[in-house]
Amino acid sequence: MDFLIKAPEGKLRTTVNLPASKSISNRVLILNMLSDSPQEVSNLSDCDDTVAMLGALRSESSVIDVGAAGTAMRFLTAYLAGKEGVRTLTGSERMKNRPIGLLVDALRALGADIEYLEKEGFPPLRINGHRLRGGEISIDGGVSSQYISALLMAAPLMTEGLKLHIVNRLSSRPYISQTIKLMQKFGVEVDECGDAFIVAPQQYKPVPYTVEPDWSAASYWYEAAALADEAEVDIVDLSVSGLQGDEAIIPLFAHLGVDTLVMPNGVLLQRRLPERMTVFKHDFTDMPDMAQTLTVTCAAIGMPFVFSGLQSLKIKETDRLTALVNEFRKFGYPMRDSADSLEWDGRQTRISASPIVETYKDHRMAMSFVPWALRRSEGVMIADAGVVSKSYPRFWDDLRAAGFIITEI
Repeated sequence: MDFLIKAPEGKLRTTVNLPASKSISNRVLILNMLSDSPQEVSNLSDCDDTVAMLGALRSESSVIDVGAAGTAMRFLTAYLAGKEGVRTLTGSERMKNRPIGLLVDALRALGADIEYLEKEGFPPLRINGHRLRGGEISIDGGVSSQYISALLMAAPLMTEGLKLHIVNRLSSRPYISQTIKLMQKFGVEVDECGDAFIVAPQQYKPVPYTVEPDWSAASYWYEAAALADEAEVDIVDLSVSGLQGDEAIIPLFAHLGVDTLVMPNGVLLQRRLPERMTVFKHDFTDMPDMAQTLTVTCAAIGMPFVFSGLQSLKIKETDRLTALVNEFRKFGYPMRDSADSLEWDGRQTRISASPIVETYKDHRMAMSFVPWALRRSEGVMIADAGVVSKSYPRFWDDLRAAGFIITEI
């Protein structure tokens, strides 16, 4: 299913009810199970990743298939390692090529019994679950924060608890902070000492929990506001709670001409003239999922940029750095990438005839390119548009409600 998206005429004015936070939903589902809570989590995300997580936790099968849900794969690996029973954890073909060796090595050092069923270092996994011993280990903090979150959530039920040393710079630190804050809500304390997180043996306590709207999903409406000539976007119930690291887009988009007004029932985005900058520079180490959104925004307004801290994008749903370079080349934007950075000097070259954005089975590739239609009279064509269901199933409906014209091609 491929779509052609054209922008609404006149001022962009709409009210949006975002999906619940995927990152909070998936963490709280694990914590809810670890606390043996009799209550269900309220306002869960309805995205593919959370559906996969919920289905896996409810499954009585010995084979659990999480599809393309990377968060579910990582969190469930640690969860199932400490839960009695033998299970096979598998996923899509892309998932079978996303590395998980660092997490498995760490869990094995803590007493887990896990083996690879196909390729060394990658799913599928055979997990012989039992209560883990725990202890003191080290892990590279620059690869995936989800490994660390997975270990931390499992730690309180380990016999010896966990002392987890972080080697190298910690990537996506706000997601670690989110994990720790949620663990605290379920009655568990995590101490931080220098480069180490320390979790003593403890018991989780069941608590009722309602998930807040998703700031990652909000980013595409910030982008739309930045690219519209005029904009007023009311995002219902979105709060500046400090729980989601992607709230950090507020000052970034302020530079690009979007004001955030905190209202009693959510936030209101308003468009104004952007600041004058020669080059937009930012380190995305703490918020790598926002890199695609800001890349498209800057390209669309002609703002040269140098973005760093992008090393984790190589192991996402696709190699996002390579994907961005490939797709922008079609539109005449020569960008340069390295192992951890992406930059554009403002030059443009000849455009390909009727370029279509390939999405590489990556929801963020699709959603980040869509608002560009506000700056392109011919609109934007998106391949495999259904991929947005991974995190924002109602995305196309919300766009139509905002006046975007979406035609299947």
